[in-house]
Amino acid sequence: MDSPKVVAQDNTTSDDSKKEPSTPSTHSKDGINEKADEAGGLSKLPVYTHADVEGQQGEIHLETAADIVTQVIDLDDDPNMNPWTFRMFFIGMGLSCFGAVLSEIYEFKPQVIYVSLMFLTVVAYAAGEAMSLLIPRWGPIGRFLNPHPFNMKEHAAIVIMASSASTSATSTIVVAAQKLYYGKYPNQGAAVFITMATQLIGYGLAGMMRRTLLWPTKMLYPENLPITTVLETLHRDKAGSRKRMKVFWIIFSILLVWELIPEYLFTMLIGFSIFCLADQKSLVFTNLFGGTNGNEGLGFLSISLDWNYIAGFGSPLWVPLQTLTNGLIGTVMCVVMFMALYYGNIWQGQDFPFLSQELFNMSGTNATYQAIYDQTLILNPDNTINDAAVQALGSPWLTSTYVFSLISTNAGFTGNFVHMFLWNYADIKNGWSFCTLRNIQSIFSLASLKYILTPSTYFFWRNMGKRTEEEKQALLDDPEIDPHYKVIVQNNYDECPSSWYFFAFLASFITVMTCLYIINSTLPWWGVIFAIIVLWILLLFFGAQYAITGFQFNVSTVMQTIAGYCFPRAPVANMYFLVLTYNALQQGQYLLRDLKLAQQTKLSPKCTFTTQIIGCVFGALLNYVMMQSIVKDQTEILLSAEGTAIWSGSQIQSINSNGIAWAMAPEMFSFGQRYQWVSAAYLFGFLLPVPFYIMHKIFPKQWIWSYLNMSIIFWYMGYLVVGSNSSVWIYFAIGYLGQWYFRTYRPQQFIKWNYLVSAGMDGGTQVMVFLLSFAVAGASGVARPFPQWWGNNIAGNADRCAYNTAGE
Repeated sequence: MDSPKVVAQDNTTSDDSKKEPSTPSTHSKDGINEKADEAGGLSKLPVYTHADVEGQQGEIHLETAADIVTQVIDLDDDPNMNPWTFRMFFIGMGLSCFGAVLSEIYEFKPQVIYVSLMFLTVVAYAAGEAMSLLIPRWGPIGRFLNPHPFNMKEHAAIVIMASSASTSATSTIVVAAQKLYYGKYPNQGAAVFITMATQLIGYGLAGMMRRTLLWPTKMLYPENLPITTVLETLHRDKAGSRKRMKVFWIIFSILLVWELIPEYLFTMLIGFSIFCLADQKSLVFTNLFGGTNGNEGLGFLSISLDWNYIAGFGSPLWVPLQTLTNGLIGTVMCVVMFMALYYGNIWQGQDFPFLSQELFNMSGTNATYQAIYDQTLILNPDNTINDAAVQALGSPWLTSTYVFSLISTNAGFTGNFVHMFLWNYADIKNGWSFCTLRNIQSIFSLASLKYILTPSTYFFWRNMGKRTEEEKQALLDDPEIDPHYKVIVQNNYDECPSSWYFFAFLASFITVMTCLYIINSTLPWWGVIFAIIVLWILLLFFGAQYAITGFQFNVSTVMQTIAGYCFPRAPVANMYFLVLTYNALQQGQYLLRDLKLAQQTKLSPKCTFTTQIIGCVFGALLNYVMMQSIVKDQTEILLSAEGTAIWSGSQIQSINSNGIAWAMAPEMFSFGQRYQWVSAAYLFGFLLPVPFYIMHKIFPKQWIWSYLNMSIIFWYMGYLVVGSNSSVWIYFAIGYLGQWYFRTYRPQQFIKWNYLVSAGMDGGTQVMVFLLSFAVAGASGVARPFPQWWGNNIAGNADRCAYNTAGE
């Protein structure tokens, strides 16, 4: 492997920008910056189209984020293209309703479907083209309903609105848990408002951090690249893109038909192992090589032919190579550590299942496994923890693999702060630049007081976001700003003032502070303020990590640990702290991702703000309505341990059980306790990135020291703790095929086809999975499983690895 190329390829460290390029290219980051400086902005910045790339001769460089955003995505823009149409709002609201309802339904299902951006993009295009072709354009009504052909900016606005609505609000699960486990719903009006506010609070805070997390070129959000590629292919130069569009629909159709086979007819293709097929009686082989069923095994070297599982949390074709490499290193170490801990009987591992996230009681009488911990025995009437009952029953036990996943997650959490400080300080420093002594003094100045007392200050909708010429020129001259954002600046799109996002945040904060007391959450006022401070820090560091690498760190267990120590014996407070941190962080990351999609498609910032606010509020309302309906009709099933093939309370049970467990954190995870290494991991994560940085400074030409990201490696070291794992290894293989082989040795083909192929595979797969969910998988109320045969093993593991009837 050519090491200099590897170092620069993903552009994830600020030190890379200091290196002298061996062969400067007209497409390199430095080349773009020079052209921008010479022109005073963008007037001489090259505008690439896919036709240019197709006919380009010679070497193509795809080493930096700037190379990707200028060669994969077109820089041209039509400022006269209008997204503000009835069609945009009609389809956007319709898909928002669909996405919000479906995402909430699947919070109460044994099988989970995530409403993806690609699915929304394909459906929005079909609906938009249909309205454009079928509605006449004559007369005032016709011109209102169908003013012009369906365009890319309308399409992008629809996708962004629907995307904003299509994430289930975690607060609805907490409210459902209060109803099911704590006796009654909280105040209904307050619960509705807190659902909306917790969806918007992360959005408002993220919007105020656009200068750091959105505008720079390095903040790539690689997950958007397939979506942007499809939008351009569908709408730009349709005659020139005919071949690309044909390929897209061919791949889409092939995957649409193919997914019927592994998802329904031949489920062994979800994942199979030649080792298990050779020995179908060994539980050791099941633990190591099995992985088609949930919590079956680690799926080591298994083969999966189901794209729904391979790309279930994101296609490997858009994940940067550095992220893939660190993920692979961590996953291999995960296999080694899980097997060593379990068969070494660390933390009594062999007394419990190999993979499980349940809480166990060591006093159980099962011959093979201990009993599930009965949390109802340790609760007071006010739903706080009874200390005497805990002493009598004992604190819960965890599986050894789950304990290690907590250790690796905690190490990765602190490791990310250190890594971002050492390698990406220049990229994130603006996030706290306002915390200077001068700015703090200005807050308490006479001018600031006058500003606060002026009524017009609060008419934030009157601020039209006009930039001065000096402000525009400063952005155009800044070499770190994304060239696509420079197009928006140069074409005089009005920016949404930060005050718009601030007032969205302020309204959400006041609503949360008020409603948490009304619903008796037991979370004190200072806990809300502390949660917001934590959220700001998380957005800065983990938001930047997500934007640069495409890797989204799951901080839920860390937040529950913090809440366990801050609010001991208060499981409901623990759950609401989780909503204000973990849920708000994810919402902020998703909305920043969608803002980047708008930036790359040149959608006006004000249109983006409008569609996102509508999607968030509308989606939250529908989430709450659906939650109430399901809880009312399915209470008995949601409370049962096993559920049915159609409904399950596993999500509610999980968040409630975790609230109970982490409320007892001092007894379980403090130093001197059984799982003390879970807390010690924070220190390990803080220290381990430092030696790599020192070695990088001593040997700057040795790329390995800057290439390793300990935060990502640590997280993947606990990656296989839950779920179906048979597709993991194919995921990495396909990722390397696209991001290493084609990007390095076939860059023309990479630019033309990589993201388009990924989009076609995602789209076809998700449409078929959606259809099967309602037709045969029970989403419509009746499940129709395919009959038992050798390739569809209903009675045991689908990959025919040994099945442990005792509970493993």
